[in-house]
Amino acid sequence: MPISLYMIVHMSDPIPAEVIAHCAASLRVLAHPVRLRIAELLTARRLSVGELSAALGVEQAVVSQHLTRMRNADLLTVERQGRLAFYRVTSPSCTAVLDCIRRTCS
Repeated sequence: MPISLYMIVHMSDPIPAEVIAHCAASLRVLAHPVRLRIAELLTARRLSVGELSAALGVEQAVVSQHLTRMRNADLLTVERQGRLAFYRVTSPSCTAVLDCIRRTCS
């Protein structure tokens, strides 16, 4: 990829292409209001699908679908306790996106 004048003037170390691709994939997953709210709730503490459903006012099946997309993007982890599954945000990039939203959009 040729280096543009913009890159020379504005960036001493361009972000590697694979990092850009990973970030774009994560941002696509987070680019939904329900998933952003789920991420916000799960940065505070771990929650089950039922707890998330109640907090969001959304059916459990819908919450489960969103959680699956977020898990597939490595934004969340799940901890099982018996029949219950508890979710938690483990991606620092997810937390950073939420912090950026709080700083710039609130």
